[in-house]
Amino acid sequence: MKEAHVSELVDLLELERLEDNLFRGQSRDIGTQFVFGGQVLGQALAAAQQTVDASRTAHSLHAYFLRAGDIEAPIVYSVERTRDGGTFSSRRVVAIQHGQPILNSSISFQIEEKGFEHQSSMPDVPMPEDIEPMQPLPPEQLAKLPEKIQRWLGVDAPIEFRHVWPQDKLKPVKRPPIQHIWFRTAAPVGDAPGLHRALLAYASDFNLIGTATLPHGISYYTHNVQMASLDHALWFHRPFRADEWLLYSFDSPTAQGARGLARGQIFSRDGQLVASTAQEGLIRLRE
Repeated sequence: MKEAHVSELVDLLELERLEDNLFRGQSRDIGTQFVFGGQVLGQALAAAQQTVDASRTAHSLHAYFLRAGDIEAPIVYSVERTRDGGTFSSRRVVAIQHGQPILNSSISFQIEEKGFEHQSSMPDVPMPEDIEPMQPLPPEQLAKLPEKIQRWLGVDAPIEFRHVWPQDKLKPVKRPPIQHIWFRTAAPVGDAPGLHRALLAYASDFNLIGTATLPHGISYYTHNVQMASLDHALWFHRPFRADEWLLYSFDSPTAQGARGLARGQIFSRDGQLVASTAQEGLIRLRE
């Protein structure tokens, strides 16, 4: 069953080419009210990668979420080949639904080069094998929840998570805005580096803005709280595999003005810093 869900996610990131710079992707209902932001990030990156020479790999992605995506409709990705220089290439990708842009993004690619190196140290946390997998809710408890949340919590997801400090998101308690989560695809995927980067872009949207809710004892499921990603930044530093355990370390330095900021560092299990993220999100208390 897990292999089927991972295969479905891989298919989701393999876009249909309509023209040289125009692609179409499908949407997947994972139990969110609108299209999951990570899906649009992963598909936008997948579209841009198809317009760049294979010798150039993505090193940074910056995106703004403009409108909520319709789960029932495909998404068209228009790629603008902004620049191809001697070392770097730049692409602008606009995701379009129902004639309206839902995401604007800029993605930069670089030919591999050698240079100075340093990195932050990986936090000292238990290895994923030492953490109990998340247990599904009992069927009788799941049945009491809204249908969308049932689908979110009940699905056999293509991404496996192991929380160093688990929290009950249905009954959250206040705690510092820091968390560490191991993740990987629930089954092996192929060796194409571009696919692994697109999968990481997809997974990087999970739990990020949620870190900014931790000091306030709320979550995505709190009935009078509106949450949405506003932007997303992702930097790729070193090679990795999305089907091997990666540690996602989050912190949130501030929340104010109905917005929260969260940052993330992603490490391979041998301590290599492979990617960094940042995101600002809407966290609005409804009266």
